[in-house]
Amino acid sequence: MYIHVANNNGKKYLVLEKSVRVENKDGVKVARHKTVLNIGPLSKFDDGKPDYVERLRKSFKDGEPLIPELKPYCEGEKEAEKYLVTFEEGGEHCLSDPKWCSNIILDRIFDELGLTAFFREIKHSSKIEYDLSGLVKLIVYGRILEPSSKITAFSQNEKYYKPVCKSENPFNVYDMLDVVYENCDKIQTRINNNLTKKAGRNPSVIFYDVTNFFFEIQNPDDDILDENGEIIEKGLRKNGVSKENRKSPIVQMGLFLDDEGIPVSMEMFPGNTLDSLTLRPALKNTMDKKGFEKYILIADRGICNAPNCIHLLDENNGYIISKSIKKTNKEEREWILDDDGYISVSDEFKYKSRIVHRTAKDENGNIREFDEKVVVYWSKKFYDKEVYENARFLKFLENLKENPGNFRVTKTMSKQINKLIKKDVVNVETGEVLNSKKLKAILDEEKIKEMTAYYGYYQIVTSETEMNDTEIIDKYHGLTRIEDQFREMKGTLETRPVYVNTPEHIKAHLLLCFIALVMLRLVQRKVLKSSENTAEEKKNWTYGMSGNRVTQALKDFQLDKLPNDYYRFSGLSNPDLKEILNSYGIEIPRKLYRRGDMLEIKGKIKVF
Repeated sequence: MYIHVANNNGKKYLVLEKSVRVENKDGVKVARHKTVLNIGPLSKFDDGKPDYVERLRKSFKDGEPLIPELKPYCEGEKEAEKYLVTFEEGGEHCLSDPKWCSNIILDRIFDELGLTAFFREIKHSSKIEYDLSGLVKLIVYGRILEPSSKITAFSQNEKYYKPVCKSENPFNVYDMLDVVYENCDKIQTRINNNLTKKAGRNPSVIFYDVTNFFFEIQNPDDDILDENGEIIEKGLRKNGVSKENRKSPIVQMGLFLDDEGIPVSMEMFPGNTLDSLTLRPALKNTMDKKGFEKYILIADRGICNAPNCIHLLDENNGYIISKSIKKTNKEEREWILDDDGYISVSDEFKYKSRIVHRTAKDENGNIREFDEKVVVYWSKKFYDKEVYENARFLKFLENLKENPGNFRVTKTMSKQINKLIKKDVVNVETGEVLNSKKLKAILDEEKIKEMTAYYGYYQIVTSETEMNDTEIIDKYHGLTRIEDQFREMKGTLETRPVYVNTPEHIKAHLLLCFIALVMLRLVQRKVLKSSENTAEEKKNWTYGMSGNRVTQALKDFQLDKLPNDYYRFSGLSNPDLKEILNSYGIEIPRKLYRRGDMLEIKGKIKVF
């Protein structure tokens, strides 16, 4: 039994109802609602405090109703329901066939992101005959629960307790990809608008980084040329610097995250595009259109150059980026190593800063002037990391100095130590093999000393000249969030290798993976906010349930259909699933369920 709020001529009444199964005119058993008790007008009982109806329902469920007249109808006051379930030999129910029911949660998230309504609008306006919204859900949910090819994901429809998609033609998946591509910007805008409205997204910090995804193809895409040999359109899948050291052609993807680690937007680029050349187009195509108040972009040193920084300033935004110490001028490097001005937090950490006046060219070649704050710090942890990473090379140099006659340096090795060799002795003619007997003389001890002197130092530059140094450092360290999300995309969501071929389908594929990542992050966010973690831990969204644990828990959330249209939940022993259900306020009492009960559970889920 449950409490229902009925509407009678504009006046709300409280009614106690229960679900019953009756046969319709076709002899099929269907669910109906039967009134057990007319409680009375809501205004008669409402105490004026927030969420009265929800509190009333919970009190009734707990056996101590706010309205005393309901006491005899409480579950604790009546005998437990008994179920008559008959199995017939040879019947389909004699063998267990659990189905996924995690779409109870995923559907609510998809709805709250505005995507169900969006795709219904597209379907209606375009007169599409197949189930557009269902196909998008099927591919996105499959990416979360059991990543696979598009056609395999279509076959997963039967794995859900209630099919997600009504379409029967698996090749409609590719029609759906065309629609997703055509509406790529609108989809991202719809998601952002709903997160802004419902989750309060108005980030003060935006993280940006670039990753790439490989393809199982031999040759890169050709550029499209005009009759004069000029490039009309660049090929997309190109050989480039793979983040995974792959030799296969790749596609670049730029990703923006907000200050809660939830994706904001994405953009796609040819695989041979330099990271620094992705930022301005990505900003212009996505972030500049979002209408956010001023935000600070945080990115790595390979991303930001002067034109990128100036573009951010022109849009009334800011930046915090790392800068290579090796690429700074001599005066700046001397300042970094000078102990004067450093503030020592401990024996393991020190920092200092200064304001510098910069002159640089913007994207149009115009000379611009602006102030920038430079923050440098030395970390014992970072120092130990660099020493460890370079230990083998430093040992090689030490042995080389002690006994040069025992070493032959190949062309490859000479490239590694070339920066430590005096130029007036390097054999620039051959470069193949250096005479090992002369190596002791040509090693430049000053360069070796300079190289190791910067171990443990890190340099950050920012437009935020008034911001506290330690706050700048802390905000920059949040960049690991986006690295974690790339790992989720490549690991948990298995975004690559990519098997679709056309640029349109590739971008649609990446966007569907983007939506899956947003939904996954929202589950993690919900669990974190409802957990018992300390306030300090909650400042960092990475303190929570990993993506792999979330997906496994959602896969374990299953229903087994029994005779007489009864359902039985399973997988509830998974502690991660329990935590997820608790975060959404989902209670699963020990009983058998009807399909209508699942709708009731779904309706009560609050995503934000």
